[in-house]
Amino acid sequence: MKLLLTFISTVLLVIALDNRLGQLPPLGRFLDPINGFYQNAVPPATASDSDSYSLPQLQQQASVHFDEFMIPHIEAATAHDLYFLQGYVTASHRLWQMEVQTHFAAGRLTEILGENMLATDRLTRRKGLPEGAKAALQAMLQDPASAEAVQAYADGVNAYIGSLKYHSLPFEYKLLDYTPEDWTPYKSALLLMYMAEDLSGYEVDLENTNLLRLLGQENFNLLYPDRLPGSDPVIPAGTPWNFEAQPITVPPANYPDLAITDTIGKPDPANGSNNWAVSGSKTRSGNPILCNDPHLSLNLPSIWYSLQLKGPGQNVYGVSLPGAPGIVIGFNDSISWGVTNAARDVRDWYRVQFKNNQRNEYAYNGNWRKADKRVEKFKLRDGWFWESNDPFYDTIVYTHHGPVVYDKNFPQKEEQQSFAMRWVAHEPGNSLKAFLLLNRANNVEDYIAALSHYKSPGQNFVFASVTGTIAMKVQGRYPAKWKNQGRFLMEGSKPEYEWQGFIPDEQNAFVINPERGFVSSANQVPADSTYPYYVYDQTYEHYRNRRINTILRQLDSASVQDMMQLQNDNYHLRAAETLPWMLGKLNTNLLKPDEREVLQLLQQWDYEATAEQTAPTAYHIWWNELRDLTFDELDSLEVAVIKPSDAATAYFLRNHPEHQLIDIAGTPERESLQNLLLRSYRQMVEKLEEWEQTEQTAATWGNYKKSSIRHLTGQEALSHVNMQINGGRGIVNANSGRHGASWRMVVEMGTPVQAWGIYPGGQSGNPGSPHYDDLLESWRKGEYNRLYFMTPATPFKDKIMYTNTYLPTAEER
Repeated sequence: MKLLLTFISTVLLVIALDNRLGQLPPLGRFLDPINGFYQNAVPPATASDSDSYSLPQLQQQASVHFDEFMIPHIEAATAHDLYFLQGYVTASHRLWQMEVQTHFAAGRLTEILGENMLATDRLTRRKGLPEGAKAALQAMLQDPASAEAVQAYADGVNAYIGSLKYHSLPFEYKLLDYTPEDWTPYKSALLLMYMAEDLSGYEVDLENTNLLRLLGQENFNLLYPDRLPGSDPVIPAGTPWNFEAQPITVPPANYPDLAITDTIGKPDPANGSNNWAVSGSKTRSGNPILCNDPHLSLNLPSIWYSLQLKGPGQNVYGVSLPGAPGIVIGFNDSISWGVTNAARDVRDWYRVQFKNNQRNEYAYNGNWRKADKRVEKFKLRDGWFWESNDPFYDTIVYTHHGPVVYDKNFPQKEEQQSFAMRWVAHEPGNSLKAFLLLNRANNVEDYIAALSHYKSPGQNFVFASVTGTIAMKVQGRYPAKWKNQGRFLMEGSKPEYEWQGFIPDEQNAFVINPERGFVSSANQVPADSTYPYYVYDQTYEHYRNRRINTILRQLDSASVQDMMQLQNDNYHLRAAETLPWMLGKLNTNLLKPDEREVLQLLQQWDYEATAEQTAPTAYHIWWNELRDLTFDELDSLEVAVIKPSDAATAYFLRNHPEHQLIDIAGTPERESLQNLLLRSYRQMVEKLEEWEQTEQTAATWGNYKKSSIRHLTGQEALSHVNMQINGGRGIVNANSGRHGASWRMVVEMGTPVQAWGIYPGGQSGNPGSPHYDDLLESWRKGEYNRLYFMTPATPFKDKIMYTNTYLPTAEER
């Protein structure tokens, strides 16, 4: 009997160790010291790591030099080999990141992470990301250079995948117990759709529809203005527009009168960036200086991968998106460029009225138009190894506007509410070509020609050249709209509410060598009110851009160090503009002793949002409490709404202090602004004290905002949490909880070109590598690394750790 029990126990143990147990990987393989996760520990690289390898797919011999930061400098004799090796090397450091991000964009996370990701995947497919990627891919494949680049890149990724055994799989594959699938050009297109969703997917049309119905047009315009007084646009105010805008027919304003209770999740509205270029007339060296720091979610691995590409007709350095060929932000020996999000309302919603519950036809222009139904299959990963999950099926209805995202099945249950989405990212376009051309551009004419291919998501492209030219273009495919078109849900049955065309590329806002000696953008309104097209987005920035422009106007002998200091500027402009009048109207005679202590902190604050100060925390809480009390009427509504922006709130409170909304809805008496200030102040002090008691630490800004850079799996052991980081939202150094400067770059366009850069993380996506997070502390402190741009004049041979040589055939080895 004992023998039988021992045998059964042994069999059960073997089965358990060789199979997944819920979310746990097969522990036998995972813990195996020969093949398991221990093999992902990587020692520091040395010169002895130099080697040669055979890659039969190559056309000629090529080499990759890795510098002290593990940044690859790829040299190849053909374009094919250059992009092949870019795919190969990038995959060797970031394969799992590439795959999980494209699975997100394809709506396939359930295949890796299981049924809990089903709602996310359904929404992704209903928003049409996979279909948009197919349209983008077709456009890429019609251009020979783009087609060669994405195919060679895919072949390079697959060459790396083909070399993997279980022991060499990236750590996350072992943890999640699956293996990588082949890379395809379609996956590169999916990655670009992933970025389009992240940067152009925030819109509030349905929330605005509710607000317009509840507030009326006058109050809506007051609280949610198109633009605010004092705006400082991307293209300098007063820039002449030497063109005649296309005529647009304006229909009567007649929006569906609906109460919309649920709206889908949206990307972070703070996704943005800073960029600027200063003319040589304002720099100490006489050379233009270009700067860029894109603000995105802070993750490990980093969203960017740094490298140099040297091949026929190009020698370019910068950062790429792991999964796509070419450099996205960077410089060569002639030009430099950078991007910020050029937000515009490019995603509109239309109410769809189906003929019946079969949803085969919908009303349009007095007739019934046939709908297209597509059944989407979702494979659900099994949980325990003995379980088997059946696939989930979702029917998505497509109209000529686009996919019906909202219907009776998702995400809400109201039978009569079916909303279709028109999104510019669904339009065919080869934005990749713009970057491939920028990589080899020589002058401003090449820059303009390259940008003509760029479609989505809209970006502010800053430019500087060694010949002294600086420029800025607001580039993207933007619908030409009548005023307020797309701010609210529109009637999908009426043709007059459709887009009437797109703004011609040459009429996108642009400036070259402005008289003020600099160009800059920080996600603010693109142009002044004289621009002849309607411009709107709910998220236009109002503080960072004005702070940057104030500093740049003051500088007349700017250095590289000045530019680095500006990228790390922590001055809280909103606080500087609002706190003095908040304190001035606060009845301090009524304050208790503990409340007076906080008052002294605020009165003595220098408006620097540094991690060690408590005043930024007190202001942050007070402002949010005041804003919530002011608009508490919106909290009691049973429909989806948004509150006015910080900038709109500040303008409203200062200029309309007697407005009827400045009141607490839950009390019988009418409160004044002074009452709200005192009440919100006391709530702030109470919350500040509660936070310190709960957390058992001081409520300094660094402690309070809990800045974290998390691994894409969410595993805390692979993340950096509670980091002491300066800055915040609306501040030039825009680092908040999980969001901030994903890459900082400063380029001086002299002879030779010199550049500095840093991003939070490291080149490797492997948590067991010394280059997983080796750049993080320097980034946190606002420091920069020299970017070793290898040219004949600056070979940087002493900075190379090792070199790999790649040969097209084994015989040549």
